[in-house]
Amino acid sequence: MKILRQLAAFIDGLNNRIGAVIRWMALVMVLVGALGAVMRYFSRGLGLALNLTPWIEAQWYLFSLIFLMGAAYGLSHNVHVRVDVLYERVSKRGQAWIDLVGTLVFLVPFSVMMLYVSYPAVRASFDVRETSPDPGGLARYPIKAVILVSFVLLLMQALSQVVKQVDVILGTAEEEPDHEPEPEVHV
Repeated sequence: MKILRQLAAFIDGLNNRIGAVIRWMALVMVLVGALGAVMRYFSRGLGLALNLTPWIEAQWYLFSLIFLMGAAYGLSHNVHVRVDVLYERVSKRGQAWIDLVGTLVFLVPFSVMMLYVSYPAVRASFDVRETSPDPGGLARYPIKAVILVSFVLLLMQALSQVVKQVDVILGTAEEEPDHEPEPEVHV
C-alpha cells in the first residue's frame, strides 16, 4: 500500500503543478480576449481589415485547455459538482464509500469510454494535420490531442482518489486537519 500511496502523491503533485499553470492560462485567456476586442474596435475606427481569427481561436483553445486539463485538478481538490443530498450527512468513512463507488462505477468507465471514442477522431485529425476552416485559423490537431491527455490525467487522478478512499475506509489514512468545529448551540 505504501507504493500506491507514493503513486497517489505523485499524481496529486502532477495535477497540482498543472493546476498552477492553469491559473496563469486563465489570465492569459482574459488578456487575449481583451486584446482581441481592443484590436477589433481600433481596426474598425482606423478602417483596417485585420484577421482576428487567430485571436478568437487562441482564446477558445485556452478555454479548452483550462477546462480539459483542470478536470483532474478539480477532482483532486474535491471541487467538482456534487449532489449533496446524502453525502454531507454521513461520516468520513461513508463519504469515502460513496466516492469509491462513484469513482469505480462512473468516473473510470466514463473516462475509458471517452478515450476509446475520442482516439479515432484525434488520430484522424493528426493524420491530416487538421486546421481551422477559417482563414488564418490555427491548427486543430494539437488541441484535439489534449482530449486524450485530459482523460488519461483524469484516470490517473481516479487511481489516486481510490487509494485515498480505501485508506479512509480501512482507517489507515493520515489525519488531515479539519476546519474549526462549529460551536454547539443549546436551546
